[in-house]
Amino acid sequence: MSTILLSEPTLSESSSLVERALPPCGTVYTETVVFSPPEIFAADAPYQLAIVDLDDGGRLTVRIGGDYVVIGDRVELVEYRGGIPFFRKIQ
Repeated sequence: MSTILLSEPTLSESSSLVERALPPCGTVYTETVVFSPPEIFAADAPYQLAIVDLDDGGRLTVRIGGDYVVIGDRVELVEYRGGIPFFRKIQ
């Protein structure tokens, strides 16, 4: 299982980063297709981003590889590229 650094909300003015295991699957909460990306990602456009409700209860913004997804689709972690988690639709 991969790990990721997450900001953990606290009641104080500062939050801390914690490393936790990233579950391999989740459900698409919302999605969008990026047609006008930042220059560094221009060659990838258009590409899909999604916010995924992870199976452990967390929520993460990810890139979608392969077929486009819709809200409610089940997705799985495929790989990290440049520190970005890539998920794909579970067939």
